[in-house]
Amino acid sequence: MCEVTVVIPNYNGKKYLCSCLEALYENTKLAFRTLVIDNGSGDGSIEEAKERFPQAEYVLLEKNFGFCRAVNIGIKRSSTPYVILLNNDTEIRKGFVEVLLRAVKQNDRIFSVESKMIQYRDQTLIDSAGTFYNALGWAFARGKDKKIHCYSRCCRTFAACAGAAIYRRAVFDEIGFFDERHFAYLEDIDIGYRARLHGYINLYEPEAEVIHVGSASSGSRYNEFKTKYSARNNIYLIYKNMPLLQIILNFPFLFAGFAAKIIFFFRKGYGGIYLKGLKDGLCLCTKERKMAFKKENLTHYIRIQLELWVNIFRRFTDR
Repeated sequence: MCEVTVVIPNYNGKKYLCSCLEALYENTKLAFRTLVIDNGSGDGSIEEAKERFPQAEYVLLEKNFGFCRAVNIGIKRSSTPYVILLNNDTEIRKGFVEVLLRAVKQNDRIFSVESKMIQYRDQTLIDSAGTFYNALGWAFARGKDKKIHCYSRCCRTFAACAGAAIYRRAVFDEIGFFDERHFAYLEDIDIGYRARLHGYINLYEPEAEVIHVGSASSGSRYNEFKTKYSARNNIYLIYKNMPLLQIILNFPFLFAGFAAKIIFFFRKGYGGIYLKGLKDGLCLCTKERKMAFKKENLTHYIRIQLELWVNIFRRFTDR
């Protein structure tokens, strides 16, 4: 019986998509379903993939609706109890699907499990060994640029990087799907945050390994699109998920964190773009509703807040 659907969003991924699918089929023994959701690509990537991998299913959208809508379509079309989201610029290693499936099935309170992501250009180095968020308003990938033998133990994380992670399908019906207002960037922190507010767990599983190119769609690690949307979505993420009292409590940390980011991006030549993103984020907050605070989830809020403080130290110690 098929227990997992692999959803691959694609946008002009001709350089990567077929390699992604080839690795998926070669390194997976159990039965699974594959859904490729294409965001209006015009580079021939889908035509080539259809010819080489007719066993996959393809959903063709008329234009680029962004990562969030693409994966939401894939998740909603899945009929399996678990869904793996996989970026088109990844190549899984042997046993990836099996290990993630085994990990998520350990406990019915586990919402997501993130894999160990390895850098494509230097496969001795980690790209991400767990996704975290802290009271400075910084999302970060633990272990980036460290050797791949590091971070060899399974542990809890704040969220899972949606580029290579498994999710429990039923939980989406309870907490909602990826927020399409994000379009791209920090949507995985948002969905992980919401799951945490409902008492679910997110994990990192080092035995599931995947090679990741990174920034394949946006073009580079730092660019105008990524800088703008990351700033915008971070403001929205905080407004949406934190009650007013928690925002006030964290304000000194958030002020310091955003000030540091402003300085950083001005030095990179993207200061104006970053400020524009912050402004757009504030505008978005005036149009959207916050997550309703529920007294029964108070212990989850407290646990999350303590973790936000601890993660400041984790960011600088990389533990």
